[in-house]
Amino acid sequence: MLAQKVLPPVHPNIGLELEYTRKLNTLILAMHKSIMWWVLAGYKANTPATVSVMALDANSAIQLQRIINKLNKYWNRHFNIAAKQLAEYFANKSTQHANQTLENILKVAGFAIKFKITPAEQDVLQATIKANVALITNMTQTHLKQIEGMVMRSVQQGRDVGGLAKQLEAAYGMTKKRSRLIARDQNNKATAAIVRVRQNEVGIKQAKWLHSHAGKTPRPTHLANDGKLYNIDKGWFDPDAHGKGKGDWVYPGELINCRCVSRSVVPELGRL
Repeated sequence: MLAQKVLPPVHPNIGLELEYTRKLNTLILAMHKSIMWWVLAGYKANTPATVSVMALDANSAIQLQRIINKLNKYWNRHFNIAAKQLAEYFANKSTQHANQTLENILKVAGFAIKFKITPAEQDVLQATIKANVALITNMTQTHLKQIEGMVMRSVQQGRDVGGLAKQLEAAYGMTKKRSRLIARDQNNKATAAIVRVRQNEVGIKQAKWLHSHAGKTPRPTHLANDGKLYNIDKGWFDPDAHGKGKGDWVYPGELINCRCVSRSVVPELGRL
C-alpha cells in the first residue's frame, strides 16, 4: 500500500479579495454621493423658510418620492450592468488563481498536471458569476429601500436635514461593511469550489480539513475538525452547519464567512 502525503492548501487570493472590495466600494461610493446630493438638495428645497425642519406637507413628500424613484431606477440599472462585469472578472480571476496554485502544489509533489477547461469547471464558474450578481444587486436594492424609508420617515417626523444626513452616512457605512463580507465570502467559496472540482478530476479521494484560525468567533465544530480527514465526494458532516444543532454535509469555505481550506491527500511517490 502506498504511503500518503498531505499537500499544502490552496488559500484564496487576498489581493483579489481586496481588489474586489475596492471595485465594489467605488460603485457604492458613487451611489452614496449621488443619493446625498439629490436627496439633501430636494429636502432643503422643500423645507419651509421659517423653520429648520420639514413640515408635514404632502407636496414635499411627493417631490422627494419622485427623487427617490429616479435614484432607484438609475442605480438599480447601473448596478445590474456593473455587477455582471465585476462578477465575471472576479470569477475568472479566482478560477485562474485556484488552478495555477493547485498545479504548482501538485508539481512539487511529483504530479505534472496541466488543468484544462472542463464542463465541471464551467458549471462552477457560471454558478459563481450568478451568485455574485445576485449578492451585489440585492445589496443595492436593500440599500436603496433603506434610503427611501429614512427619507419618508424623516419627512413624516419633521426631522432636520442634519439628522437625515447622519442616517444616510450610517446606511452607507453598513453597505460598505456588507460589501467586504461579500468579497471575502465569495473569494473563499469560489476558490474552494474550483479546488474541489480539480481534486475530483485528478482522482484525489480524501483531504484534510484545515481551520483558518482567522475569525474572531470561529465555528466550534470547524475548529474541532481541524486536521481531520474527509472524503471529497461527500464532504464532512458538520453537526451545527446551520446553527441550533441543524447539521449538514459541507466543504471547507462553503458556509458563509467560512475561511477553512483543504489539504489534498495523495500517494507519496517512490515509497511503499
